[in-house]
Amino acid sequence: MARTIPDNIDWEAYACAEDDGRADVRPAHEFIDELVEHLYGAEQQQIGVASPWPSVGGDLMFRPGEVSLWGGVNGHGKSAVLGYAMLHAMTAGERTCIASMEMRPRATMERLARQAACNEKPAGGYLQGFGRWTNDRLWIYNHVGTVPRNRMIAVSRYCRKELGVSHMVIDSLLKCGIAPDDYAGQKSFVDELCALARDTDLHIHLVHHARKREKESDVPDKFDLKGAGEITDLVDNVLIVHRNKRKEADLRKTDLSDEKRASIEGQADTVLICAKQRHYTWEGNVRLWFDPASLQFRDDPNAPGRYLDLDSGSWSQVWQR
Repeated sequence: MARTIPDNIDWEAYACAEDDGRADVRPAHEFIDELVEHLYGAEQQQIGVASPWPSVGGDLMFRPGEVSLWGGVNGHGKSAVLGYAMLHAMTAGERTCIASMEMRPRATMERLARQAACNEKPAGGYLQGFGRWTNDRLWIYNHVGTVPRNRMIAVSRYCRKELGVSHMVIDSLLKCGIAPDDYAGQKSFVDELCALARDTDLHIHLVHHARKREKESDVPDKFDLKGAGEITDLVDNVLIVHRNKRKEADLRKTDLSDEKRASIEGQADTVLICAKQRHYTWEGNVRLWFDPASLQFRDDPNAPGRYLDLDSGSWSQVWQR
């Protein structure tokens, strides 16, 4: 099963970087060869892990050394969408740690297993196999409740240094021991995360809540995220998850014609909004359809479900009658 990271590690050893940064001050000309390779060599191609959604292709990538802020109104599925993206990253060979201070590890594993199996209740044999498959791919920080922000920095540095983790999920900023009105503390913490990511090539995914607008059906933007405004300035990427509550309400109406119902069902269940990519120009929306049984988010409403084949470690199409 996915390994858990307990709280009895000497976190003080990982609370701070080991050097004072003097070795990082280099003559500018030392970076010219790297620049030439970036512009004209193989490095000109984007590096990082693609999202699970073919419709967006390489426009949305999770690159080493960056921080992605996943925002949205409470209950709109940002953690589930992020978990699905991390499951896809693991199939690409990435190592992930999930620190979900709002969910017990069993609940995290249940959601991931359902998404992997494309099944509401995966068979016991599949669950055991999935647990084995996560070895050396997935770790879970075994803590529910608030964590001091210095501890979260230490956990992230430990995961990168000792476990070789490439993607760190922190769910959420609300649980990192910073008061909602402590804007300076929020800015400082996110700044530390950005420095840690940049210095170690760790990609950090930070979940954050958005304010509710007058109507929950109103789509938020990056200015609706709670707390210090500098948060969105500091991070590299801002992704907002919005659940189509208006569609759900309309489908509950009993007087819909078949044509009207079909039109409503054609709307996306969720929209993933890329509101910022610091180093790449693409910003836009990914329309997603949600399957309640598997908890999968698909970018094609007519596409069949897919499951993770544990022998090959790749996705396979679910057999259709």
